[in-house]
Parts: sequence; C-alpha cells; structure tokens
Amino acid sequence: MRIGTFVHLFEWSHGDVAIECEAFLGPKKFSAVQVSPPNEHIVGDEWWTRYQPVSYALESRSGSHEAFVDMVKRCKAVGVDVIVDVVVNHMAAGSEGVGVNGTHYTNRNFDPLYSPDDFHHSESDNQSNCQVNDYNDLENVQKCDLVGLPDLDTSSPKVQKTIASYLDNLLEAGVAGFRLDASKHQESEALGQYLSQMSSTTVPYVFCEVIEGDEEAVKAEMYFDYCDVTEFNFAQEVGSNIVSPGKMKFLSGVGSSWGLIPSDSAVTFTDNHDTQRGNAPLTYKDGPLYDVFNIFLLTSDYGYPKLMSSYEFDDPDQGPPDSSPCDGHGWVCEHRRYGGLVAWRISAGENEVSNFQSLDDGEGDVICFSRGNAAFVAINRSEDTFVLKCGTETNLRAGTYYNVLDDNESTIDIDESGKVSNDIEIGAMGAVALHLGAMHEY
Repeated sequence: MRIGTFVHLFEWSHGDVAIECEAFLGPKKFSAVQVSPPNEHIVGDEWWTRYQPVSYALESRSGSHEAFVDMVKRCKAVGVDVIVDVVVNHMAAGSEGVGVNGTHYTNRNFDPLYSPDDFHHSESDNQSNCQVNDYNDLENVQKCDLVGLPDLDTSSPKVQKTIASYLDNLLEAGVAGFRLDASKHQESEALGQYLSQMSSTTVPYVFCEVIEGDEEAVKAEMYFDYCDVTEFNFAQEVGSNIVSPGKMKFLSGVGSSWGLIPSDSAVTFTDNHDTQRGNAPLTYKDGPLYDVFNIFLLTSDYGYPKLMSSYEFDDPDQGPPDSSPCDGHGWVCEHRRYGGLVAWRISAGENEVSNFQSLDDGEGDVICFSRGNAAFVAINRSEDTFVLKCGTETNLRAGTYYNVLDDNESTIDIDESGKVSNDIEIGAMGAVALHLGAMHEY
C-alpha cells in the first residue's frame, strides 16, 4: 500500500513548480509532483502540443534545461520527488515542422534522433503506416499510428537504446520517476526492455498510462511486471456513486472486488488532463461535489492517489494562462484545497478502511470510516448540513483533534472509548477529517 499523495501540476512552468514545492507541497508533505513533458515539442498554444515530441532536448514551454534542473533540485531539497511525463510512444505528426527549440523535422524523420525506419510503417513504404482503429486487435493498437502520430517501433534495439538514454538523462538531472504516456500503445515486453537498459543506479518509480476497456485486447495486467498502472475505472466506478444522491453508502470495500486492478499496482485519480476534457464523471467545474470525490480519493485505502491541478478552460484544446499559477487569473489550483489530507493519509499509513458507516438513517449520502486507530473521516455528500452525533465511533484514541479540512480552525473531542464527545455540524458537501498527527491535546 502506497501511503503518499502526489499531484499533477499540469502545464506549470519549471520555476513555478519549484516555488510550489517550497511553499506548499513540501510543507504539506506531498510525496511527489508530476510535471508536463519537459522535452522539445511542436510550436503551438494548445496543451496537446506538449505530447508531440520533436527531440529529447529539455527545452519546452515550461522552460529551459537549466530551469528544469533547478526545479528538480529545489523540489528534492524539500522532500518532493519529481515525476516526469515521458512521451516515447510516438513523435510529432505532419509532413514538416519545427520544435520550440528550433529543431526541424520532416515526415517520420527526426534526424539525428530517428529515421523513418525506426517507426512502424507500411511494408512497402516507410513514409506511411496503418491507423489505430480496432481496439480488439492488439497489433493494430500497438503498431499503428495513434491519431496520425508516427508510432515508434519500441521493440527496435536502436529505439530502445535512444529511449533509455533519454530516461538516463532525466535521472541524472535528479528525477525520481516517470509517467509513461500511451503505454497501452506500446508492447509491454518492449517497454520493459527499454526500462531495463537504463544505466543509472537510481531505481525510478514508474507508472504506465493504460486505459483498459471492456473486451479490448490490451489488459492492464500485461504491464504489472514493469510499472504501476493508471486505474481509470476507479474514477468511473466511484464517481457513479458520488454523482448520484443516495449512493455514498455503497463505497465500502472499493478495490479488486469491484473489478479494479490490485491496489498495489493502481494509480488513482478523480480526473486527469485528458479525462477532464472528456469522460471524467467530475471535474473542477462541478464545484463542491468534486471536493467530495477528492476527499474520498485521499482517504480511501485503495491505490496511490494523484490530485489534478489545472486551469480553467472552455475550449478543450486551450493551453495554459499566461500568468503565475494560483493567482486567480485562470488557474484553478484545486490541490491546495486538500493539503490537510496529505498528512492525514500519512498518519493512516497501511491501515485498511474499517468501521465504515452510513450515518443518515439509510439515505446514503453521509458516510464515515476509520483507518485503524490512526485516522477518521466523515463525508457529507448531501446538500444540507448534517450533525455528526455524540457517540459516533471513530476508533481514535482519546484526545482533542483539529479538523484538518478547515485549516485546523475547529477541534473535536474524542472520549476514552474512541467516540465523538459532542455533536458536530458538517456543512453541505463537506467533511470532518481527524488523525493522530493533528491532535491538539492528549
């Protein structure tokens, strides 16, 4: 069981990530930060330009090589690891173009990095390839071009060596881990082979983006030997019980019994940069209901949770604001609302969920549960204030606790039997979260 929490600072500059590590992520004890792809990409304002690589030079919209190295150093100094979003399934699309660092490319030719023969291609024409259009066909998914992006032959020794060299360069800069973008579109064995060719003595944390669909050819379990895996179904399954009133009571026992992948292999999230522009059940646009989901995400014992920190958008292609994050000018910075729960999760440790209760006489909108005797949470998904009654079992040791979800403004007393000593109001779409690390008095 992974007891930490990490956050995706989507499209933040290197300098702003470093500041956030020092000012918030480090003090709040986040384990890591995921940053957008730091390598050279095509020119353009849209967010997805970051996912069309032109070279592996660490020059991007987020900043220079020097700024990247400085960011990693500063985050590490305050205990926050850096996880890089790595795009090595494909290169940029188009017959000709230029990267943000001035690197020129032509169709399937990224000299001196890759030549057309380094990509999957048609049998008689290395300038073209099939397109991904049949997710029931493993070869189609993993050897054809995804939305026109030239698909690297990751089984090729040359390609594997080139990718491994890029990953080594990131580790040399101090990076602690990788998110492997579009892993579903890479043969799992080939992915494992290029990971094994890294020469660095640092053993990185790796998780793979695998979107597993019903009856599809690619299965998450194919990647378990090489990486943790993004469990997209967590958001869908849990989200369906949070979006609809009266279903919070069914959130007991979230895990493999729900058809999800094993907890120790799962990276969980409410939404990410793709799904918030697509099929996420809830995003920042849903207000307090989104907060309810994130509170459950961070207090559940399933998976390794990742928070999304994004910016406002109306156009799904829209790139980031031209301003500093969290300044109120287009940035959402939703992760800052849950800082108190990061330490809560650390206190909870490897304790599994216990003492799960539906508190509102069967209505199903208010639940509470404990994580051993170290942490307790009560979540009110209803649109009305709920009174947490005196005598509610928490499993906590006796003492006075701060509610970490209101910046420690209020306290709650727990008696010698581990029960709440007085009635407590929980606001609509709100919660109370207590843990041993936030005891006011013994």
